[in-house]
Amino acid sequence: MTSASPFDRLGARLGPGDRPVALGGALGPDELLAAYRRGLFPMPAADLYAGAYNEALYGEAVESGELPVLPGGEDPYALAWWSPDPRPVLRPDAVRLPRRLARRLRRAPWSTTVDRAFGEVLAGCAEGRQPAWLTHELAAALLELHARGAAHSGEVWEGGELVGGVFGVAVGPVLSLDSMFHRRPDAARVAVADLGSRFGAAGGRLLDAQWDGPYIRSLGAVPMERSRYLAELAGAAPTGALPGERLPVARLVLPDLT
Repeated sequence: MTSASPFDRLGARLGPGDRPVALGGALGPDELLAAYRRGLFPMPAADLYAGAYNEALYGEAVESGELPVLPGGEDPYALAWWSPDPRPVLRPDAVRLPRRLARRLRRAPWSTTVDRAFGEVLAGCAEGRQPAWLTHELAAALLELHARGAAHSGEVWEGGELVGGVFGVAVGPVLSLDSMFHRRPDAARVAVADLGSRFGAAGGRLLDAQWDGPYIRSLGAVPMERSRYLAELAGAAPTGALPGERLPVARLVLPDLT
């Protein structure tokens, strides 16, 4: 019998999508996967100041019972769980590559892999980011999920150098993209396109970009109502493993993008 998740107490109703839907709780791999299965993702506070800022923002809602606090954590304001509404999503085969990039990719000395350097991609995504949401605790949970086959990374290489990447957590037919980075212009965009292509080849149906914004819209993301997103999560699981072999980036360029 499967043990109950602390997220079960949220029930079918989630709060407004422009603030956390819950605070507190633990951040182990089991809790993290249970959250993704319910359309939530974590934003840990980087330090005591960030936790105090969360308390200033959401303290009244917690006191009134409007914002639930999950069991298992020492400080409820040290961890926020989000489920934006609407959600920016992409179809795996519809990541947009602009013409200027497509022309360059035909000559770029880049190749791509999947799940060959998950830890390095985590480190690249954490490098220089403020606020530092990718804490050691979250990174440890993600590394364990990767070991279990639930978290994936896409890598872009220039020779032996990692120049871009993206990582996320897969739940059934949905891959929720947590973060990306680049050390060459457009390498993150290529990483998303490549990982999306491979996820689609494995049977995946949707890439979840989590946070909306101009950059993710430039990749082709469109808003999806949270209720519909949750219905997608409940769909059939992908069939087969993600192909991870090293491939040239030129394969991502469609004939009409020359």
